[in-house]
Amino acid sequence: MNKYQFFAVERENEQVAFLYLNRPDKLNAMNMPFWEELPVVAEELEADEKLRVVIIAGKGKALSAGIDVFDFFINCSEIIACKDLAAREKMRGLILKMQRGFDVINNGRKIYIFCAHGYCIGAGLDLAAACDIRFASQDVRFSLRETRIGIVADMGSLNRLPQIIGQGNTRLLAFTGKDFGHEEALKMGLVSDVYEDKEALLKAAFVVAQEIANNEESAVTGTKHILNYMQNNGVKDGLTEIALWNSAFFSIEAVQRSLEKPKK
Repeated sequence: MNKYQFFAVERENEQVAFLYLNRPDKLNAMNMPFWEELPVVAEELEADEKLRVVIIAGKGKALSAGIDVFDFFINCSEIIACKDLAAREKMRGLILKMQRGFDVINNGRKIYIFCAHGYCIGAGLDLAAACDIRFASQDVRFSLRETRIGIVADMGSLNRLPQIIGQGNTRLLAFTGKDFGHEEALKMGLVSDVYEDKEALLKAAFVVAQEIANNEESAVTGTKHILNYMQNNGVKDGLTEIALWNSAFFSIEAVQRSLEKPKK
């Protein structure tokens, strides 16, 4: 029995899990259970010592149509009305709370592979930006759509996408709110590869996930840590951080295990 309202976790093996957005009848539009459950399920996955890689995908016809605006307005109407300073402070707290799940994924020790098919709109793109690797199927439609509904994107796209696709592409997408498909996404580097359909997409993602899981955990975790660190620091500071990391966590046993693995 699935214990989440919005998500479904399916284990492929001890090392790889699929985390599905599971509201297919609403194109996985993100209602309040999404925002409440994402940090919980992400932290549970992070706490699993055997798990190495998480593949994030969507059940049904789309990854996600983005935030469920109607559900959000119904549940948070008093806060978002911002009638006084107290309400505005609550609004700030609500935004920070909603950001938490994306932060757990972005800063976590596991590697997160994002698989987009169908619509990947608004907050769906925020989720993509929080992940380590992104793939898509040919039917994908992305959009950083917040400006088209009169708001500033506040779940991480404006903060993380420039590191992935550059300032120019981020500004174009954010200012216009335009829809774009797999060819543009591949050209700008938002996704690393594109596959014919959802089935091929998920199969390919699992192959990559297993390749990552077969590498030494300490090396992969350390590499993610340094790459994240470099997003906010210069080369000199980054080199110092690498020296500190390896002096603390270097393992000759891990190197020996890697050398002893059969070559493919």
